[in-house]
This record gives sequence, C-alpha cells and structure tokens, in this order.
Amino acid sequence: MNLRKTLTLCLMLLVAGVASAQNTTNNKINKDSLPADAIIVKRVPLASGEAFDVKDVLVVDTIPSTSEGLSIVLYNDNTWRYVRNRDIDVLDETIYTQNWDTSKIHAYNVELKDLPMSMVIDLVDTLKSYHYPFKGRVTSKYGPRRRGIHQGTDIDLETGDPIYATFDGRVRHTTYVARGYGHLIIIRHDNGLETFYAHLSEVNVKPGDWVTAGQVIGKGGNTGRSTGSHLHYEMRYKGHSFDPERLINFTTGDLRRETFLLKRTYFSPYSRFTQDFDEEVQSDEEDKKIAKEAAAIKYHIVTSGDTLGRIAINNHTTVKKLCQLNGIRESSILRLGQRIRVR
Repeated sequence: MNLRKTLTLCLMLLVAGVASAQNTTNNKINKDSLPADAIIVKRVPLASGEAFDVKDVLVVDTIPSTSEGLSIVLYNDNTWRYVRNRDIDVLDETIYTQNWDTSKIHAYNVELKDLPMSMVIDLVDTLKSYHYPFKGRVTSKYGPRRRGIHQGTDIDLETGDPIYATFDGRVRHTTYVARGYGHLIIIRHDNGLETFYAHLSEVNVKPGDWVTAGQVIGKGGNTGRSTGSHLHYEMRYKGHSFDPERLINFTTGDLRRETFLLKRTYFSPYSRFTQDFDEEVQSDEEDKKIAKEAAAIKYHIVTSGDTLGRIAINNHTTVKKLCQLNGIRESSILRLGQRIRVR
C-alpha cells in the first residue's frame, strides 16, 4: 500500500474514531483513555479538510512511513505530520555534534572569511516546521546603534507572554547574564541556524532538550540589561549573526521564505533587511564593498587571564574602541569562550 492510500485510510479511521469519541463524555476528550505517550500539542489544520472543534489537540496514533526513520503522527483534529525518529540517523548529525557546547553562549570559532560566499538554507519543508517566536511590534532593529552593534531584533511584549521555538531543533545552552541577555535560551536547529531568545522571565527547557516549532520554551520578560519588557531575538549561522527580519515578518508572524539564500555579506551589521526585500538586488560593487567590510572584522576568543587591556594591546587597538565595538563597559567581566570583536 502506498503512502497516499495509507494516509487516506488512516484519516478515515481517525474521523470515525474521533466522531465516536466526541459522542461520549459530553463531547469532551477523556485524556485518561488515551495511550500513555499521548501529548497535548497545537497543530494547523490541513488544507484538505476542516479540523474538528476540539480544545486540546492530541496524538491518537503513530504509524510508520515508507521512509526509514520517519513516522506519521495522527491527531484528533483531523491533521497529521511527519515526525523524525531521533534514534535513527536521518539527519546531518554533525549539526548536533560539531561545535556542540552546552556550557557557553558562543560555541563556534569559525572566521567569517572561512564561510562560503553564499549558502542555501531550507527553512521549512515536509520535515521542517516553522512558528514565529513572538508576534509583535519591532522596537529596535538589527545593526549599528549608539552603544555599538545590535546583534538581533527587539519585539515588544508583556512580561509573561509565551515565547515559541522558531524551528525544530535542540536546546544547546541556557544561562543568565545579569548585564546582558538576562535569561537566555539558545536553540540549534535542523537547518543549521541557531536562534537566541533573551530577557526572558521564565525558562521552560534545558540543554539537550529536543523542541518542535511552536513549542513554548519560556516567557517574555525584562531581565538582564533591559529597559522594558521585550524579546531580544537573534539568528546566527556558525556563530555569525544576521538580520532576523530577512526571514520573519514579526508584525504578522509570517516566514518570508521557505528557502533562503544566505549571503556572507549579510553578516555585516550594515547589511539590513529593507521593505523592498522582494526586489532587493545588490550590485556587484555593493556586494564587494560589504564583503570587504565583513572580511575586515576580526574576533578574539577570551581565554584564561585575558583582560580588555591585554586584548587591546595584542590587537593594536584601545579598550575604548573594544567597548564601542562590543557594546560593553570597561568594567565588564569577561567570560571564558566569549567572543570579543577587535576590529
């Protein structure tokens, strides 16, 4: 039996089963009668049919697919999705093994010049899902600002608002940075990106946890170096940040692209998303200029005994300039493994 027939049959059985279940217990789902591995999730109805009007969407069955390592999970709202069996190697496992460090914020030590000029990233497909981290008004954009470089996008919210995982992935690091990120969650995703969620009031995951797109991972807040409740959200590739608004419309929550051509020039803090993104075409001269600026950027990884003064001397610069480039103060405490921009 091919996959289409299998899905059709299973969905027909699912409809009958749910209809029967809804005629019992005053049209309420009896969770105690579900399998032990049933979990409450939120799903988007398929275009092929309307979802049942149920408050909680529950897993009712899991069946194998024709692809090894993949299962088809059926839900009680007449929806289904592929789910990857994490025990079977169907991914590029190097994503979760190479440069995997749960003890520090910056796990990569990859120079910008060592990255390809461009790379294609599949953001969503049959196996990859998406959900906005939080939908709201952008209060501060990616790029240069008075105190240095803003590495992400700030979205207005109220303390306690739910924060969602953007894509499927695994939590690499959680921490608290009093004079910076506050409560922070870092997730590495199947597509190779890492997302940062900062200034949280509550963290609901821990390093090593697998998460799915749309899963609540914490709550928004005003912790760390923050002047009001908001989500500071970063997107990084191999440690290098780029403008999240290139991918996400935070006002609507929509993903702008399913497949994204990430250029090395985008890692420049001066390369930002514009409202003319669909028609955004840079000339060769503009690309060369930004590439030259990006290639000139250099970082130092903090090791034992390092001070801002020592780093400045070794890189022929000043402590004042280091503070400007990194948005820190002369009194800031350096952490082992911290990446300091030196030019």
